[in-house]
Amino acid sequence: MKAAWQEEMDAVVELMQYVSQETDPQLAVQRYGETARQLLSIDAFVSLSRRGLEAPQYRVTRSSSWVESIDPWLQPDRLPVFSDGLLGELCYNDKPVIITDLSSRVSLNDPAAQYFAGMKALVALPQYDNGQSLNTLVAMFSDPSRLDLARIPTMVWQSTLWGRFVLNLVLKRQLDAAIVQKRAAFDALDREFKTVGQMQRAMLPGKLPRVPGLELAAHYHTSTRAGGDYYDIFDCGDGRWGLLIADVSGHGTPAAVIMAVTHATAHLHCPKTSDPGRLLSFLDAQLSARYTRDGSMFVTAFYAIYDSRDRTLSYARAGHNPPRLVRDGSIRSLDCVGGVPLGFGLVDEPYEAHTLPLHPGDHLLLYTDGITEARNPIGDMFGVENLDATLSRNCSHADEIIGSVLNGLNEFAGETAAADDQTLFAASVV
Repeated sequence: MKAAWQEEMDAVVELMQYVSQETDPQLAVQRYGETARQLLSIDAFVSLSRRGLEAPQYRVTRSSSWVESIDPWLQPDRLPVFSDGLLGELCYNDKPVIITDLSSRVSLNDPAAQYFAGMKALVALPQYDNGQSLNTLVAMFSDPSRLDLARIPTMVWQSTLWGRFVLNLVLKRQLDAAIVQKRAAFDALDREFKTVGQMQRAMLPGKLPRVPGLELAAHYHTSTRAGGDYYDIFDCGDGRWGLLIADVSGHGTPAAVIMAVTHATAHLHCPKTSDPGRLLSFLDAQLSARYTRDGSMFVTAFYAIYDSRDRTLSYARAGHNPPRLVRDGSIRSLDCVGGVPLGFGLVDEPYEAHTLPLHPGDHLLLYTDGITEARNPIGDMFGVENLDATLSRNCSHADEIIGSVLNGLNEFAGETAAADDQTLFAASVV
């Protein structure tokens, strides 16, 4: 037969093993209460809390007299709230209290008198939080002789340690619930971003048209679900084709919205004009009048009209990176003209345009700054020099130009993720 201390040790070990695995604070408290009542010969108990209440109010969170178990963290509205009385004194005392003549201490009009029925002695065990006993466990005995005074100091520190353990379980449950909610909100937001990105991609040319005298290729990659880069091609009639590339400041959904506006506005006016400068002026007027008046966003753009009848390219530029023209192994920057980005409303006259003849074998590359501003693991930018180095390789077709640039960019950036949208639009003269 085991000694009393061995039986108590077995019960404590079993309890500790159980609560070390339990994540539900309600179940942990129930199991702890059962073991404590057995080991300490407690006949009845009541748990009190003043957390979140103004004195002298207190809440009864548990009682051995209750038939139904109420979770105080999930069902606080079902818990009784009292003021004054003996339980109120114990709850706000902030120190352990021992009473061995309980019947003489409970008045007939005590608001919580029913919790003391049949009990002769009690010990109130505070559970300290930030120096105050916000929670109190009241253990009661029908026979005062079973109240072992020598064990009370140990019961006091055990009570507070247990209270901290339960509080951690509660906080973990709240944190887990918050994480689930945030993950659900993030997933919903990500689905919306994905939809925006799909809608945005649908605005780009699904298939590049066959343009007499040109081979075309394009690459489009956003740094997030949606972005602000935009490229397009327009049939302007009479063998003329409009080539447009644009980049909205910033990225993400706000940039995607301005990109959509730019797309709609360009489709309204591009086929109607043979002057690229007037097209950019029209875009600037529309954006600055309605969408970018506060100056928080702007759009850089390059627009060119290719005339397949005489292989000429007329272009205008609004703050955009000058495209690269590869001819006979040399690389030229199309920077003869320029102007401020769109959306500021600073241009009263049409953007200046320039015309140059193209020859078979010429390659034209339009790009956004997400290409040249891409960085490698040590923070260096790809830059125009590396871009030109990729263009200097022996490429005969537009898709080879795109492939050469992307290979060079990937070799440079390594595992570094793109911080901005990246767009390439290539045309080879045949």
